Amino acid sequence: MKGYTANIEELTIDNDNFRQVLYTGSNMQLVLMSLQAGEDIGAEVHDVDQFFRVEAGQGKAVIDGAEHELHDGDVVIVPAGAEHNVVNTGDEVLKLYTIYAPPNHQDGTIRATKAEAEANDEHYGGVPTESKGSAA
Repeated sequence: MKGYTANIEELTIDNDNFRQVLYTGSNMQLVLMSLQAGEDIGAEVHDVDQFFRVEAGQGKAVIDGAEHELHDGDVVIVPAGAEHNVVNTGDEVLKLYTIYAPPNHQDGTIRATKAEAEANDEHYGGVPTESKGSAA
């Protein structure tokens, strides 16, 4: 099958990994994220645009110093070059997904914890999902 189809809400809610790359196209990438209470993704700057959608929990997005509260159903768009962070400000796990355009991580990457993600900072190597034959 070309492309990717799935129930993104179910996948996001069921995800317990800090980061899980679901699909990588030539120009965009779909990634699940799960932040524990008090956890954040860490302040970062990408040379790609990034979209976040919250499926469960509450938090805040910080974009170039401006803070924005986040709840179920909220979206955030971070333009390339903006320093940003997403922080879980609630008592429950913050469940979200993100789209990078273009891709930012190696296809198929799964990092169970933030510490694991920080210790293995991989960047997109130019190989999309479909070239590996693993599209769902």
